[in-house]
Amino acid sequence: MQKFIMHIDMDAFFASVEQLDNPELRGKPVGVGSMHKRSVLSAASYEARKYGVRSAMPVQQALKLCPQLQIVSGTRARYKEISRKVMTVLGNFSPVVEQASIDEAYLDISGTEKLFGPPRKLAETIKEDILNATGLTASVGIAPVKFLAKIASDLDKPNGISIIEAHEVQSFLQKLPVEKIPGVGKKALPKLQLYGIKYAADFRRYTPEFWKDKFGERGLVLYEKGAGIDPTPVEVSGQMKSSSAENTFGEDVSDIHKLKTLLLKQSERIAADIRRKSLKGRTITLKIKFPDFRQITRSKTIETRTSHAGTIYKTGCALLDAEIPIGPVRLIGIGISNFDERSQQLSLLEDLENPVENKKLDQLDKAVDLVRLKFGKNILTRGRLLEDE
Repeated sequence: MQKFIMHIDMDAFFASVEQLDNPELRGKPVGVGSMHKRSVLSAASYEARKYGVRSAMPVQQALKLCPQLQIVSGTRARYKEISRKVMTVLGNFSPVVEQASIDEAYLDISGTEKLFGPPRKLAETIKEDILNATGLTASVGIAPVKFLAKIASDLDKPNGISIIEAHEVQSFLQKLPVEKIPGVGKKALPKLQLYGIKYAADFRRYTPEFWKDKFGERGLVLYEKGAGIDPTPVEVSGQMKSSSAENTFGEDVSDIHKLKTLLLKQSERIAADIRRKSLKGRTITLKIKFPDFRQITRSKTIETRTSHAGTIYKTGCALLDAEIPIGPVRLIGIGISNFDERSQQLSLLEDLENPVENKKLDQLDKAVDLVRLKFGKNILTRGRLLEDE
């Protein structure tokens, strides 16, 4: 049986939702963001993209490129509502749906031909059902493996369908610019160019041992992708992989106390988020962006999984302290990951290691969650954590 992986990517999702809900914005260049002078766009409509406006672009730069750009703040709850409708549609066509983000997903459609027809016919049906359910368009990519399906979905945007058949993979890789491969970023590109790597197929010029020596395990992954190999399966979505929060400052901040105050608020937010899902994580990640847009991330994996804001916060502060002196900062954020499907069961064993302390922390978290649920999320701030510094 031939393998077919489908990648569905909603077209300019946030901006398209805004245009859907506000007819006055239709046909006009729209950017989702804030008029704050340090804000960046989280999305740009296709009308805006004609002027060179892109997501993650500073708003002020976008307005210079397109003075008539309509900036809207966006509503996260509305985006989630539409996203749920899209995922419901996809679930009607395959039991194996992996939601990659709020506006994209993978489906394993291998063996569905007898039910829904050939892959292109299925893609047309899915796109029509998404349009009927949401009023929005999507682009579809189909290929034998995940990373090529994702690349294919971007080939004919918006509202397109692109299929890479198994017999076309090698010729496609010979023409695929290496920077189009997911995971090959701006930092890796110059290094690859030193070895004459211009297209994906060029990875095969060297041995697997060569790439492992130069890039470690990641080098082996790149070598395989250069041959169109991607063993990553489509996994049924169900558990979040991380939770994070970040803030961009209106003015650059050098005050460590202020940075830690933000880390505390962010830690409270993501701790409450993962507790609602009965998850605990082990890896805490600190993210810092500087005025020149240089960015660093620092992570630490702790021994015991946690959902306690205090543990997340103190770990983040330790990572921040290791970077002092740090200079002015334009963005700071913190996240937690490395969850486990067995985290609830594991936590029972972990609690036995330090039963009194963990019980106290759990009780405190439950009390805070209950008060915030009743009176609002901003009613309590655990100042004691700041006093510990």
